[in-house]
Amino acid sequence: MTDMGAFREAVTAWAAGGPGDRARESAAGLSVRTVVLLEGPSDRAAVEALAESRGRDLEAEGVCVLAMNGAMSVGRYARLLGPQGLGLRLTGLCDEAERGYYARALEQDDPSGGEARRGFFVCAADLEDELIRALGPSRVEELVRAEGDLRALRTFVRQPAQRDRSPHERLRRFLGTKKGRKIRYGRVLVEALSPDGVPAPLADLLADL
Repeated sequence: MTDMGAFREAVTAWAAGGPGDRARESAAGLSVRTVVLLEGPSDRAAVEALAESRGRDLEAEGVCVLAMNGAMSVGRYARLLGPQGLGLRLTGLCDEAERGYYARALEQDDPSGGEARRGFFVCAADLEDELIRALGPSRVEELVRAEGDLRALRTFVRQPAQRDRSPHERLRRFLGTKKGRKIRYGRVLVEALSPDGVPAPLADLLADL
């Protein structure tokens, strides 16, 4: 496990009700300055893939990319990590439906309305939706084929519930039908983006770090 991985593990245990000493010690030893709060591991895979494609070493820069496993946890993580906790800068990426959770959590943690409240970025529906729109359904299907999942996709789209949905929406739903698929494609889709084709929320987040 990397040092930043140990910090993530310590913070996750702390947020679950454990002691915070290990997280504090790890943050100090790593000189962590910023934590990117994300809803799940597929978002983390996408952010890390984009950073790598830009030649960025976020760990070396003191940036921790953290999947909370649910946007409703953002308030708890903000209290532990933000100005009232470890004093780290907080940012993040969320779905439009989760905007309220982030806004309330970061505003409560920084009542002055400072940098923490401004620094989160919102996807129209979710990150998969943004990536499929950026690449186009045909290109995403090519990537599904290259990953060996075309047969599974064709079986999925033949289901009655999918018949009236657009190719875009079918692909979006397909990515969530098997455990681990969204995580894998979070990286695959980002790696397929052209330099000027990165969805705005993702590009803006990386530029803000």
